[in-house]
Amino acid sequence: MVSLPIFIMLFGILVAVSNITIVPWNIEPTGQSMATLSDDTTVTFDTATGGTDLPDKGSYTVTERYVTLNVARDGSLTKQAGVRNKANDQGVQAIKVLIREPEGVSGKRPAVVFMHGAGYGTCDNSFGDVAADMASAGFVTAVLDKPVWNTTDINRDYPASAKAYDQVISYLRDQDNVDATKVGIYATSESTWISSYLLEDDPDIAFQILLSPMVFSPRQSLGFFVTQDFTLAGANDGYQSIVQRLFSADGTVVGLTNFDIRTLGPGAYDIPTYVAYGSKDVMTAQVDGVRAILYEAHRAGNWDVTVRSYPVANHVLRLGDESEAGTPFADAYVDDLIDWAVGTAAGLKQTSERVAGTDLYQSIGLPGALKARRAGTIYGLILHATLILLLLASAVLALVALIRVIVARSRWRRARKHALKRRGQDESDGTTIIAPTPAKPVVLGFSHGFGGALLTLTFTTLATLLIFAAGLGQVVMGVVKLAWGGAPTETPGVMYWSWPVIQVVSVLVVWAWSRVFMRLIEVASARGLIQWPPRKGAVRGIVTGADPVLASTRLGRVLFWLVTFTMLNVLLFFAFWGLFIY
Repeated sequence: MVSLPIFIMLFGILVAVSNITIVPWNIEPTGQSMATLSDDTTVTFDTATGGTDLPDKGSYTVTERYVTLNVARDGSLTKQAGVRNKANDQGVQAIKVLIREPEGVSGKRPAVVFMHGAGYGTCDNSFGDVAADMASAGFVTAVLDKPVWNTTDINRDYPASAKAYDQVISYLRDQDNVDATKVGIYATSESTWISSYLLEDDPDIAFQILLSPMVFSPRQSLGFFVTQDFTLAGANDGYQSIVQRLFSADGTVVGLTNFDIRTLGPGAYDIPTYVAYGSKDVMTAQVDGVRAILYEAHRAGNWDVTVRSYPVANHVLRLGDESEAGTPFADAYVDDLIDWAVGTAAGLKQTSERVAGTDLYQSIGLPGALKARRAGTIYGLILHATLILLLLASAVLALVALIRVIVARSRWRRARKHALKRRGQDESDGTTIIAPTPAKPVVLGFSHGFGGALLTLTFTTLATLLIFAAGLGQVVMGVVKLAWGGAPTETPGVMYWSWPVIQVVSVLVVWAWSRVFMRLIEVASARGLIQWPPRKGAVRGIVTGADPVLASTRLGRVLFWLVTFTMLNVLLFFAFWGLFIY
């Protein structure tokens, strides 16, 4: 009669939180595909008008040199790096640029600036093979240290990055051996969010090579990527609720403004464009992406868009696991893009199919309904901050209690040993000493079994939290492995069975807590507390510990309620991430 209503109320609150924080989610249609016009990825041009001697990979030997540009976040150049920029107080980065040039070539050459994907690439550890190959085909190539300044992966300054890349483009245009009207870009993954800003700032860029372009906003692109990969990794479907809530966060609450940057528009695709995808790329919405690129390009009046799809290639168009050194590019990718770039720079008419290679495939639809949910974000931040503080406070108080128990019992053992040693000894006057055994110390003084119940429920709840962390951790590792081009595991393990186990255990824990609260009510009623006015002396007996409900000591009572509130917050944490949706 008592514990069941308590259970219904507690469980109802948790179910309500899980359902209130649900994010509208539509990833239909599934299993989309786009047929290519030819299996042959070769790019050819009409050379009848004088382009018979077009260079290709290996036509020239390549020389290398370095320059350093001190670029501020406002796009300006300074003479000194590592100082504050008075204009915007954002600092200056010394960006080293590795220039590769064809040796012994007269006249002005086309050029390409390479733009980094995620991470912290430098000019020495990025694009080395493809940049050298393009230089051997007659291009002047520039690979620079990634412009990052004081940003991180989650608050990268994309408009400022675009200005930094444009400074390198301007540098190339000023070189005697570069044709200023034929400088293009090679952008991959994250940098395809930057390229739209770059083309807006600099409409004179001649062409662009887009490797695995993300196309859509970071919220939609990452939402698609993580949703798809959670499934491919073998995670339980319940973990999708984490993706939904995570990518509906309003980043502006904590100063992050990149989630909803503008990436699509005719201006981003109004120049000759080469798009390359790999069939093992698990990070990009390829069918939706190609449709969006073609739509925006055609809006701008640009029909010079070439799409190539390569079998067995991963997100960076390499074969196998990218985490392994020396992973080669897929098939004829480098030859194809060089042929395209050479012909495009020469102004020739393309004769090969515009869309070729393996058919494009996309397992789920783009989560286009994703949007920032400010109220849910604020609630989630408060909940998680409160939980962390409560866990720390509970751990500290539990440690204090443990130390006090150890010290008290140590003193009691010494006193007891001393009393036993003195017992039976005779005084100098011949009388026998009677040394009473000291009573055991009371540090927490839990009564009515509440100490054991608290310990059991705490360990059960924390163990469930650890299972949740282990399952999510395995999912994340599986997604990373897929992103690098590895194969999904055949035995998902904890990331599959952990979700239903946590759901079942959470119900049992809520039921156990309802029984504990029922027992509290029962004891409080027997003490005369649940009546008005309370029985005379009842409150005083609880405060002094003479007639306790929970514990005879203040430390015990404070520890009980602090840990109880913390464990209930863990259940609210589970509810926030959708574990109480059945």
